[in-house]
Amino acid sequence: MKYYSLALLFFVGTIFLAQAQPASSSSSKKVYTTSEIKNAVPTIDGHLDDEVWDEVEWGGDFVQYRPDNGAAPTEPTAFKILYDDKNLYVAIMCYDSEPDKIERRMTRRDGFEGDRVTINIDSYHDLQSAFSFTLSASGVISDAAVTNNGGNWDRNWDPIWVAKTANHKDGWTGEARIPLSQLRFSKKKKHVWGLQIERRLFRLEERSGWQPIPNNAPGWVHLFGELHGIKNIKRQKQVEVSPYLLAQMERFEAEEGNPFLTGKDSKVNVGMDGKVAVTSDLTLDFTFNPDFGQVEADPSQVNLSAYEIFLRERRPFFTEGKNILSYRVATDPLFHSRRIGRAPQYLPDLGEDEYMELPDRSTILGALKLTGRTKQGLSVGVLESITKEERAKIDHNGERREETIEPMTNYFVGRVQQDLNKGDSQVGVMMTATNRNIDDEALEFLHQSAYTGGVDFRHSWENRTYYLEGNVAMSQVNGTTEALLRTQTSSARFYQRPDADHLEVDSSRTSLTGTGGKLEFGRRGKGNIGYEVGGTWKSPGLAINDIGFLRSTDLIRQHFWIGYNSPRPTKSFRRLSASFSQYTNWDFGGTNLSNGISLSASAELKNYWGVRMGTSLGTESVSRSALRGGPSFITPGSTYLWMSVSSDERKKLRFSTSPYYSSRNQGSSDGFGISMNFNYQPINSVNISLSPRYSWRIWEQQYVTTQDYQELKRYINASIEQNTASLSIRFNYSIRPNLSLQYYGQPYVSTGNYDEFKRITDPDNRIYEDRFHVFNDNEIFLDDNEESYLVDENQDGVTDYSFDNPNFDFLQFRSNFVMRWEYKPGSALFLVWNKERTENPGMENFSISGSVDGFLDPESEAHNTFLLKFTHRFVL
Repeated sequence: MKYYSLALLFFVGTIFLAQAQPASSSSSKKVYTTSEIKNAVPTIDGHLDDEVWDEVEWGGDFVQYRPDNGAAPTEPTAFKILYDDKNLYVAIMCYDSEPDKIERRMTRRDGFEGDRVTINIDSYHDLQSAFSFTLSASGVISDAAVTNNGGNWDRNWDPIWVAKTANHKDGWTGEARIPLSQLRFSKKKKHVWGLQIERRLFRLEERSGWQPIPNNAPGWVHLFGELHGIKNIKRQKQVEVSPYLLAQMERFEAEEGNPFLTGKDSKVNVGMDGKVAVTSDLTLDFTFNPDFGQVEADPSQVNLSAYEIFLRERRPFFTEGKNILSYRVATDPLFHSRRIGRAPQYLPDLGEDEYMELPDRSTILGALKLTGRTKQGLSVGVLESITKEERAKIDHNGERREETIEPMTNYFVGRVQQDLNKGDSQVGVMMTATNRNIDDEALEFLHQSAYTGGVDFRHSWENRTYYLEGNVAMSQVNGTTEALLRTQTSSARFYQRPDADHLEVDSSRTSLTGTGGKLEFGRRGKGNIGYEVGGTWKSPGLAINDIGFLRSTDLIRQHFWIGYNSPRPTKSFRRLSASFSQYTNWDFGGTNLSNGISLSASAELKNYWGVRMGTSLGTESVSRSALRGGPSFITPGSTYLWMSVSSDERKKLRFSTSPYYSSRNQGSSDGFGISMNFNYQPINSVNISLSPRYSWRIWEQQYVTTQDYQELKRYINASIEQNTASLSIRFNYSIRPNLSLQYYGQPYVSTGNYDEFKRITDPDNRIYEDRFHVFNDNEIFLDDNEESYLVDENQDGVTDYSFDNPNFDFLQFRSNFVMRWEYKPGSALFLVWNKERTENPGMENFSISGSVDGFLDPESEAHNTFLLKFTHRFVL
């Protein structure tokens, strides 16, 4: 109870410190009336000197929403809007009494830096979705597709539009031409669209908008002002295709005798991307034989847990429009697009004098994606993709054979959502299907097919202040008994745990079904306090990893959250927020797995510095994965402390630092770490950032192995001391908004030293020290080569079992250099250099100097990939 009392005092104290004022309510909707252009259209040069602009009045009277919600902005802003049968034209006048202080930071597209104006258009006027177009003072354009009433922003959406800016004696000006083909609107004679124009005054970090919308409003799009006057426009149906040509050359270290590693390789490839406006509501994107060589590499990681690492999607085809295909069971997505084109899952065994060549990922033959939203509020998302059967080439003294390592696979995802009650309610359906063409016995450990389906709902009331939402999903996987046995005993389930009385391994199974879902009630946006309470569940049989992402099942979770947010500056802060959360977890057998609370607070000070801090406290918990399929192990209670300090982000030189400390009771674990970021912008077009990270931890119960001994299982753990360090380096040079140079590099090192080996004896004993036996020097010792540990439990001089020395030293360097020239909208030339080098140098102890020596070892050669990619957009 003392933890909860301290949490309550912390939360109430933060609110008292804020001295906050109540949030202001939104005013009535403003209206701007546009006019159709009859003759000459404006020249998009940013100067606003075309006579056609005189045909409409200025819109203005912006209202500040950050930091001082409802106050007048420091500098006024005005705009005009015109249209014709093909385009929408927008003029912007950003007044500034100190024009020499306007921040004109040059970045590549979607940089969102410096002084800027954003044009948000709800062309469907469905009060749920919008298209966002941002123009910075330097002329850089950014854009996003907004859904879920402002809850989801897809910044990977890249429409074709044109904008220019210019200096003005009273500030800066801008002009934009937005083709109607890039918008979605219903078929009618007279249109009313939602409209919100926003401005960021960078040097004061001030945000203002044309339509007053409180910064704590429940939702966003439904509060837009309105654009009137558009009549008799027609949807511009067009087909866009972008074929590409790619030339690639690789250089790497040759291996004597290996016919596949000769030190060099090259290839030429072709493919095509495209977009078709199927109807005024639906757009079809397609890709054939796609290549993503220009995409940044994944960060290096060492995984010592029982679970798979989640890797973020970076490929453009899959990131654009991803929100419409989103559906989560608890926190786990039913659709994780990295499954498409994944690394092959079978690795053939090699005999003596055999060498193998295999692809590092499955080839995507093609993919189709149909997305859109109708005027009736129906959102549709469908994705279909086929990946190629992949084969490994194996050479034995010049004789070649091939083995299938990944079957041809079809992936399908479908998502439908319908708005009701003018957007106050939504209902939806989600379906996925994975079907594999398995005709090789070696691949029968994979599911032949996997299906998931779900329904969800959300209902809001009292001006969308309160909500109730929930979902239910079901999965079914089918395959051989080998495949289903692998599923039951995987780390997500561990049906074989001897103490899991509610679970049973069925070796005759050829299918498995499971469910998951959530129910949650909450309040957001009314006053300064929000809260939510709810529960989630994932049954033991839930299996979505063929196309989704799931770490664990057999879980029932209750959670509660309450948060405070100050809508206006106080005497000490520009912004202030605090939150408290609580959770409890059970399994389906009724075992209480864990309990915990978290507290956090964040503030932006008057000098524009930011401070965030928090703590998490956990009770003693039951780990079902600690022994990798063995009995559950009780882990001591935990404490986690963190904070973050960031300097003024408006400055040319800025930094942030985020230290943390973690520990478990009984001295079983200690750890700390720190991540930092230094960002320097010497001139508006150049940005340099360095992000060093370091972490250290000691954990007494790191799993090592499971061994058989006298018809018993021996679960072996050890104490580990792990050190991990990395440095992310980024250099961006935006020569022009459409021409940029980007470099990313990351040296990474992680070392792990194991000692104090122990076997688990009584994993659920209430006394921590009685849960295990620590081997003494007469029971365990290294072999002469220090490659294996030998265990003699009964000390009779005969080795009872052995296991490999688990110590590790892992060094990796990855870098990516890209020159990108968008020589015309939608058409680009890429020059790319990727470099990767991985080492296991055998350092006995962690040291920076040893790590540097490992990276600089002249006897090791990196893998270099050079590619040239040319794409050209055709409008048919």
